[in-house]
Amino acid sequence: MSTVSTRHRPLVLGRDARRFWQLTLTLATTDFKLRFYGSVLGYAWTLVRPFAFFGVIWLVFAEIVGAGEGVKNYPAYILMALVLFQFFGGVVAASLTCLVDRQSLLRKIRFPRLVIPLAVTLASLLDLVGTLAAVFVFLLLLGVYPDWGWLELVPILGLLMLFSTGLGLLLSVLFVRFRDMKPIWDVGSQMLFYASPILYVATAVPDNYERWYLMNPLSTIFTQMRHAVVDSTAPSAADLMGGAVYLLIPLAIIVGTAVLGAWAFVREAPRVAENL
Repeated sequence: MSTVSTRHRPLVLGRDARRFWQLTLTLATTDFKLRFYGSVLGYAWTLVRPFAFFGVIWLVFAEIVGAGEGVKNYPAYILMALVLFQFFGGVVAASLTCLVDRQSLLRKIRFPRLVIPLAVTLASLLDLVGTLAAVFVFLLLLGVYPDWGWLELVPILGLLMLFSTGLGLLLSVLFVRFRDMKPIWDVGSQMLFYASPILYVATAVPDNYERWYLMNPLSTIFTQMRHAVVDSTAPSAADLMGGAVYLLIPLAIIVGTAVLGAWAFVREAPRVAENL
């Protein structure tokens, strides 16, 4: 039987919004700095990973296999898609283990539990901002120039953050009880990588499967990113799905994942320290 009474269990959100966000930001910046502590290259690793992976992918799929034949600005597309997927996968993977990784803190200090996974997302966002700055310079070198369509990247990133944070919240509380969630997610993330238009574009999918294929939120996000940032002449997600109304399906999956993740976290987080 637990010795911690319900009334003294840690709050999920806390009562002071300002202190909540200050604590979240402090933990996020600390997390961000510790990622590169003791590393010779430091923050440069954030840029090395996606660009090194991009180099291999471009050489194999574009130059040898010819997967990007006929696709305008294909190198720019796969680089952007790789960076966005790295952000998504990084948030979910770090969120999955964040409560267990901080178990000593959770057992000793009473503070809003939601701070921990939100700090993970914010730290990953700091990574993403720096990486995108370098990517945009690379896009200019490839001949992809900014226009008003690039503004769509803001809601695109917002949806990606919502989806990854919601999934991370759900998996973080499941991992406390079921340690099998980590290998399950490792397999699932690999499946998502190949099931999403990263190494190829959505228009390569047969027409009769396109609508079903784009129900995957990542497929919709990457396809719209291609239209908004890489090639404005490429069909949008709404075009490929046969109408904007069908976008409500992947949008509902994103929002539903966020709501489910938040509900599960609010329900389980006050008892996390007892279950660790």
